[in-house]
Amino acid sequence: QVQLQESGPGLVKPSQTLSLTCTVSGGSITTSFYYWSWIRQPPGKGLEWIGYIAYSGNPYYSPSLKSRTSISRDTSKNQFTLQLSSVTPEDTAVYYCARAAGATPADYWGQGTQVTVSS
Repeated sequence: QVQLQESGPGLVKPSQTLSLTCTVSGGSITTSFYYWSWIRQPPGKGLEWIGYIAYSGNPYYSPSLKSRTSISRDTSKNQFTLQLSSVTPEDTAVYYCARAAGATPADYWGQGTQVTVSS
């Protein structure tokens, strides 16, 4: 059973960088052909895909967030990390990490973590 757990600060100040880590258990983030995503849901809105890091280590980002996003991984800890720079209150959301196999919908999700951007 694959489990994902998000961790990181719940409050970030405007213009700073949001940093979240997803710790994976029950499966390796280097296993072919899985893709490890970050997804968020702002209050009162739908899910927004942020990007993923592939089993190969290659990242891919949503075009709308690409200029501010970086996703990396630590294979020794079986973790992957999201960094979102220059945050504004519009980046306030519940942030989820998830796993997908190929082009299929995500099959395993973390429980989500609330991040609020406020001074």
